[in-house]
Amino acid sequence: MSRIFLLLLAGLKFGKLFGTVGTMLIAVGVYAIVFGWRYAVGIVAMLFVHEMGHFMAARQRGLAVGLPTFIPFVGAWTELKDRPHDAETDAYIALAGPMIGTVAAIGAYFLGRNDGPNWLLAVSYTGFLLNLINMIPLPPLDGGRITAVLSPRIWLLGVPIIGALLWFHFSMILLLVAILAFPHVMAALRFDKNHPDNQRYFEVSPRVRWEYGLLYVGLIAFLAYMVNDVQRELSGVSRYDTRQTESGDV
Repeated sequence: MSRIFLLLLAGLKFGKLFGTVGTMLIAVGVYAIVFGWRYAVGIVAMLFVHEMGHFMAARQRGLAVGLPTFIPFVGAWTELKDRPHDAETDAYIALAGPMIGTVAAIGAYFLGRNDGPNWLLAVSYTGFLLNLINMIPLPPLDGGRITAVLSPRIWLLGVPIIGALLWFHFSMILLLVAILAFPHVMAALRFDKNHPDNQRYFEVSPRVRWEYGLLYVGLIAFLAYMVNDVQRELSGVSRYDTRQTESGDV
């Protein structure tokens, strides 16, 4: 396994192809050591589909964009080489990732439920959960870019959410998100909707705001429901496996 990693790392020097394929394979290898190769492939596929949602949406809006790059236990990102010209374009690109990612998680869910493989159910749970966390209304998360089309002041609602998650489920990734979010929080506090630059960038019709607002709230509600539902199914599977083992049926 160590030789494989060395070969992959050496391959990163050969250009853009390994920027995506190489980091993807490294991520699969690292996750496989910890969780097993099936789950590793599944979760990297979930991340890839999510990021390709951003990629395709950016291309659709005529923006230059790079292919996804993966970092194990951090996630993946797609580099926008052109800055969106307005908040609606940024929200459109941001929303595409969780939307397509949710579709992928639904697919894994239906393949894994009932008599399907349990690892697929675990992949679907992770997919729903990652997309739900990404909807927190605070940049650099997708939710922050989506809610900007409503008002950057909504980012202030993300502060207690991140704070609560750090308090109850501390992780270095959430801490990194909080650090990266700090300048955006300060910008939200200073936000002046009457400034000419802000009027141009955030100028959208009430209809567009309602559309994005309803999509945002609806997707959060669906993801929260699915996270809870799949978690209950996985708990039931674990209890069943334990009973089988104790009774000597396995």
